[in-house]
Amino acid sequence: MNKYCLLSNDVETTSIWHNTLKDETGLKVFKEGMPILLDLYEKYNIKTTFFFTGYIAKLYPEVVKMIIPYGHEVASHGLSHEKEDGFDIMPLQKQIIHLEESKKILEDISGMDIISFRAPALRINNDTAIALNESGYKIDSSIASQRFDMFMSFGGFNKLKWLTAPRLPYRTSASSLYHKGEGNIVEIPLSSSIIPYISSTMRIFPKITSFQHKLLAIESSLTGKPIVFLTHPNEFIDESNEEREFVKRSKNVISSFLQDSLRSKLKVKNLGVKGIELYEKEINYYEKKKFKFLTISDYYKKMGF
Repeated sequence: MNKYCLLSNDVETTSIWHNTLKDETGLKVFKEGMPILLDLYEKYNIKTTFFFTGYIAKLYPEVVKMIIPYGHEVASHGLSHEKEDGFDIMPLQKQIIHLEESKKILEDISGMDIISFRAPALRINNDTAIALNESGYKIDSSIASQRFDMFMSFGGFNKLKWLTAPRLPYRTSASSLYHKGEGNIVEIPLSSSIIPYISSTMRIFPKITSFQHKLLAIESSLTGKPIVFLTHPNEFIDESNEEREFVKRSKNVISSFLQDSLRSKLKVKNLGVKGIELYEKEINYYEKKKFKFLTISDYYKKMGF
């Protein structure tokens, strides 16, 4: 049985250090974070998927163009990463507008057909399956099956549905990305095992992650489930020399503590060079275990969805 590792990158203007969106951070992502990632992937001859927000793509079109010579997939991360534009709270027609605009921006810049989507902050609702289909997408990767940290991020109550979502990739219901069905959208779930398997967790708890990837590799060997890992180029830049202008995004006291104060204190650990070193260790592990690295759309095609 072949084993697959699908590395993915969410590209946006989020400043982890300042806990807010900043155009200046987007420029650093373009100038510093992206080259570091592209060099790492080239070193291992790996093709990955980059999910761009329409906002950063329009602001810095070269951030999209720079991945094309390397053979990476260009995919949509929605139009905006603003808290108010979460797909879990947008009505159907607004979701369609965001998806269509993001798709057009990325296709105009890249010249590629954009078929893959990941929601900002993994926030979706039942209308998202319909909106994706209406907008011409084929793949979603916004579900993190059996991940249990949803109250640390926005849209926590909808994310409770992660607990019962299928673990292996599946064709979704026409009306819900959380369930199997006969719809046109295929879900490629992010890997998790109660604890999220993403680069934020990797940086905060590297020892736990080194144990977690062993469990996920065993599962992949037994069931064929691909490893789907999420990282961000903004994790490999370091803004700690800047005076911290910490922005709280929630007015609710409990939500603000969990989603802003506590989460942000944890997420600044091992940014920059230390983060990329930890990420290379993850890649090394799967290379030694003979996993095949594919883009999300190439996996979709290879599996005959």
